[in-house]
Amino acid sequence: MSWKDVIGRVSFSNCDPIFDGISPQWTVLSAPPAWLTGHVMRRDCIAAPIPSADYASNSEKLILLPDIGIVSNGEVGSVLLFGNRPIENMRDIALPTDSSTSKVLLSWIIKNRGLDPKFIETGPDINIMLEKCDGALLIGDRAILASISHPELVKMDLGAEWTRITGLPMVFGVFVARRDSPEDTLREAHSEMIKQVELFENDPKWRASVISRTSKKLGFPEERVEDYFRKEVRNRMSQDDINGLLLFLKEACGMLEPPVWLEPHSE
Repeated sequence: MSWKDVIGRVSFSNCDPIFDGISPQWTVLSAPPAWLTGHVMRRDCIAAPIPSADYASNSEKLILLPDIGIVSNGEVGSVLLFGNRPIENMRDIALPTDSSTSKVLLSWIIKNRGLDPKFIETGPDINIMLEKCDGALLIGDRAILASISHPELVKMDLGAEWTRITGLPMVFGVFVARRDSPEDTLREAHSEMIKQVELFENDPKWRASVISRTSKKLGFPEERVEDYFRKEVRNRMSQDDINGLLLFLKEACGMLEPPVWLEPHSE
């Protein structure tokens, strides 16, 4: 099997609309968000979604794939800061090791509020995190589960906070490839992922079947999964989302050069 036949995916449910039912010609490499950056750079896969902050750190070697991402406009539901006290009173915050965008975004929000808590990296276990620190940042399905399991905790949704401050959507993950990737294969992989997004958006029966499988996989009620995909996370990226991405790359990541995108195919 060649790396050109492999597409990476985040090992959370936020990518299920793209990868549930993807053509078997593609091998899917599932990994935590921050790990996928290394997989792309090492040529373990032709393309993958990686944290937007990781793209900023490696932009000179990577190209962005248009129209798809991991996006929220307001509440994201799966990037949450938990605590026993309001954020203004948190002396220290435990950070997970499996993402970079959420940590950069939290740091930007904290700075925007004029706060200066201590950050400590730990494993993503909310109980251990809150034993060590006043706050705990969780991402992905763990964040959704913690929100259901610990309704008593104070929580801040980082997607909602970004949109409140900027008025723009938040792009947590971008689909990328190495700039030296074979263009024909890359376009084929991109087209397959777009096809899956469109199927999820436009075919109610298929959408319901994906939601059902995600619900069973996670042990969440179907209604919660439906809300997640309808109100919180989406994989289609619009121009407004791109504007939010550009602002995040510049203001939170310090990226000054414009990103490079895969150009539309010329007939």
